[in-house]
Amino acid sequence: MIPVLSSSDTDRYRNAEPVATQYLRRERPLSTLLVVLAVSVFLGAYLTTSLVPAVGVAVVEVVVLRMPVLRTHGTARLSTDDDPDAVRAAFAGPRPPVLALQWGIADEVAAEDDTATYTISYLFGLRSTELAVRTRTATIDGGERVELEVTENGRPWGSYTATIRRDGDRTIVDIEYVSDRRTGLRRLPQTLVARRYRDEILEAQGYTVLERHSHIV
Repeated sequence: MIPVLSSSDTDRYRNAEPVATQYLRRERPLSTLLVVLAVSVFLGAYLTTSLVPAVGVAVVEVVVLRMPVLRTHGTARLSTDDDPDAVRAAFAGPRPPVLALQWGIADEVAAEDDTATYTISYLFGLRSTELAVRTRTATIDGGERVELEVTENGRPWGSYTATIRRDGDRTIVDIEYVSDRRTGLRRLPQTLVARRYRDEILEAQGYTVLERHSHIV
């Protein structure tokens, strides 16, 4: 069951959304630039040769850009002044802190039972994608664990596991994450810009990133 929202949740959402907007303003132009470059290569091939070779170039471009070669995974350790119960509620809620770059740019966020759904439009609103986040929680020795299973339009997208524990007057959150499928090079701008803003958007929500290890393979 997704927890009921509190006033602190509302403040967290409000603080995160400007960072998500900055991310979107940088990511969308870069993704568009990649498309423009691909079209330019096609047109260049057409103008210097003929239609048939240009079509061959276009086919190669599509294959290269869509070939599933990228996969991300890593770990992070966060610290916050919030108590473990509040942190657990935040991670198990409809807008988990680690997915703020997704729900922060969503046109709509819906929640039902243990699943939250984000509808995100792109291509100037002509197309949209739907992320579904299913949440599972468990009590473990010395803390709490929240697991997030994310799908995109029904296909595996990524998994997050947050282990939450008290450490003195602070709460520590250890996170493991992995993308559940490989993506094409067309997603590279999105991935690189997200790496630029992921810590900033966590800090906007009251979390200090103590350490992070991330990999793109």
